[in-house]
Amino acid sequence: MKKILAETLTREAFAEFGDVLDMEGDNHYPINGGKAERYHDLARVEAEGPNARVLISIVKSAPYVFPLRLTMVERHPFGSQAFMPLAPRPFVVVVCHDGENGPGAPHAFVTEPGQGVNYPRNTWHGVLTPIDEPQEFLVVDRGGDGSNLEEFFFDEPWEIHLPGMTL
Repeated sequence: MKKILAETLTREAFAEFGDVLDMEGDNHYPINGGKAERYHDLARVEAEGPNARVLISIVKSAPYVFPLRLTMVERHPFGSQAFMPLAPRPFVVVVCHDGENGPGAPHAFVTEPGQGVNYPRNTWHGVLTPIDEPQEFLVVDRGGDGSNLEEFFFDEPWEIHLPGMTL
């Protein structure tokens, strides 16, 4: 089985795959008479295709056991998809470049507590992958007509290890 060691999620390391959603950087300013701070324009939301609209949902996800056996990734041809944890706990993010016959080799990241991600449309990615305990996420993605889900199953699974685990 091919093995991957997940790395820490940073804006720089993840830039080619999408946006990191967090409160770092200088794109914030006070609102509501100084009682709140807005962290502005963290990601581009995409919703294309017939009767497209942006959806906001909450997803409850069960934790995964590591090392993780990765057999499938997915992508969404009509819209972006953002995941923001509702509790300050890390989760694993898996992404792949688009290859000639489907996705290329996976890249794995571990978020810092409170970080989320936004995948642009057509970006191959893994499913929500909490570590150690169930987790809830705010999800922003596309609704509308047409199938906005494409799945790819690897011929040979990948094994994802968390930092500190032996490969």
